[in-house]
Amino acid sequence: MSENSQFSFGPATGIGSMPGGDAREAARTVTGSFETFPHLPELPARGPGADMIGRTAGLLVELYARVEPSGWRLGDRPGRDTRRARSWLGEDLDALEEFTQEYQGRLKVQAVGPWTLAAALELRNGEATLSDPGACRDLAASLAEGLRLHLAEVRRRVPGAQIVLQLDEPSLTAVLRGQVRTASGYRTHRAVDRQIVEATLRDVVGVHDGGPVVVHSCAPDVPFALLRRAGAAAVSFDFSLLTERDDEVIGEAVESGTRLFAGVVPGTDGPLSDPGGSVMGVRTLWRRLGLRPGLLPEAVTLTPACGLAGASPEYARRALAHCVLAARSLADNPE
Repeated sequence: MSENSQFSFGPATGIGSMPGGDAREAARTVTGSFETFPHLPELPARGPGADMIGRTAGLLVELYARVEPSGWRLGDRPGRDTRRARSWLGEDLDALEEFTQEYQGRLKVQAVGPWTLAAALELRNGEATLSDPGACRDLAASLAEGLRLHLAEVRRRVPGAQIVLQLDEPSLTAVLRGQVRTASGYRTHRAVDRQIVEATLRDVVGVHDGGPVVVHSCAPDVPFALLRRAGAAAVSFDFSLLTERDDEVIGEAVESGTRLFAGVVPGTDGPLSDPGGSVMGVRTLWRRLGLRPGLLPEAVTLTPACGLAGASPEYARRALAHCVLAARSLADNPE
């Protein structure tokens, strides 16, 4: 087992985004649902600056972004959009602090990782930051510094928390494969060298000095081995997108002590199976890999398949409760 396995993760948690625009209601729901592993909710329905890209752009140090018709674009100085993003994050932290008084235990905070950010943020010429290697380096350095300050702020507000940092990287596979479209839409940006991708991720992961980092992607073909080498203690993914092709890398990840955050509960409204049914696929995978059933609760945290921003508030509450019940079912009956 790797050093990562020394940190104990909770049996279930959320991904990040929640429906609606009420920070206190979201914080109450998340802390009430996940008594041992809550997370800082994100509420993108509030508009630009509360979305994942705008929220993380608000964390950047000495780089600023504003909303253009085409999306978020880097600019020279902080404007209204940056101030709005920071104000909403402050509101969310206030709400979290209110509902975690005296809390001792794991707490997850989320930000967009360097490569998804580089694919989404535009340079002044309208092309993605991804098109300019120097700009990618500057962006990653600015993000690392911003995350360092953000983590310090969360520690100050929730002093009893063991903080888990989640980096959202849904565009990572597209970056590695050269599938991110240019501004015209007619071409794609060339694939970024895997070693550069890995080294940049390692630098950003290293910001959470001594704390565990989980990398989340609900896109297909998550690069488990690369993330493991970059220092991720856990990988979060949509379980329904796994194929038997992924068996080998999943087995290697588990053997090396990497935690799996398995997204087994649908992120949008629909009927939920019984908790045992939700984890049947996880048990089947374990049998296929020939892994010890008793290892399951130690190796797997259950989550929704992706963020819950598109769900109804009532379904979001049920989905979070369902993750907790499914995790209990897995622990009680790993076979």
